Amino acid sequence: MNDIVRYERRGPVALVTMNRPRYRNAQNSAMTYALDDAFTRAVDDDDVSVIVLAGAGDHFSAGHDIGTPERDADTPFPRRAVTWWDHTTRDGADRRYAREMEVYLGMCRRWREIPKPSIAMVQGACVAGGLMLAWVCDLIVAAEDAFFADPVLRMGIPGVEYFAHPWVVGPRFAREMLFTGDRFGARRAYEIGMVNRVVPRDALTTETLALAARVAAMPAFGLALAKRAVNLCEDQMGMRAGMDAVFGLHHVAHSHNAEVMSDPLAGLDAAAMKKAAE
Repeated sequence: MNDIVRYERRGPVALVTMNRPRYRNAQNSAMTYALDDAFTRAVDDDDVSVIVLAGAGDHFSAGHDIGTPERDADTPFPRRAVTWWDHTTRDGADRRYAREMEVYLGMCRRWREIPKPSIAMVQGACVAGGLMLAWVCDLIVAAEDAFFADPVLRMGIPGVEYFAHPWVVGPRFAREMLFTGDRFGARRAYEIGMVNRVVPRDALTTETLALAARVAAMPAFGLALAKRAVNLCEDQMGMRAGMDAVFGLHHVAHSHNAEVMSDPLAGLDAAAMKKAAE
């Protein structure tokens, strides 16, 4: 786990750092399960009150791994988030659905339910799957150089698997970010209420850990109940049900691409997506 995800204790704070800076912390399955191990370790440590999620290097996370040499989409996984069969023995939509329900949607929901507060510490790119990791955290502190986007509509896909867009940024801006695929900066993210604070890049770690320390001073059970209260209210506002419905649409798009183009990602790799964004 220490290779792909680093775990540190900073007093009552667990600092969990994605450690694939060469690939802008693109998320393969190995990273996903290493993150899960780190979060579990933090939950099980009674001396940890708050979890901070960070990305090594210049970027928080450029999203799902769709093309690095360590991409491992076709390898078995532990299946901790949902009870479903091994995707590697299946074909077509069955193969994709099983994996993404576990590694993407299921894992993000699992982490959203962690009883300890979590803070995303974001610099540089926070794109597509990177948004999912930031959005499952309770608070987001962004550096001034941070930028955000969900550009997967370029693949004909209606948004990433953890479809929290209308609840996190509001329906109006959700449409804009999806319809255009454009990047938006930290200040805009703050204006629409998606991030809690915007700080200079060189102060990101200091400011985030200071906020974490303030949160850590609160009663642990009270924090757990407050977090659950907000999560329950979001779900009463339709987030969980809406996310389930859109996850189906996401896989309709994958299947459509595979049928008409023989490629569930519409023939686009990371380089093509980056070029389109620029």
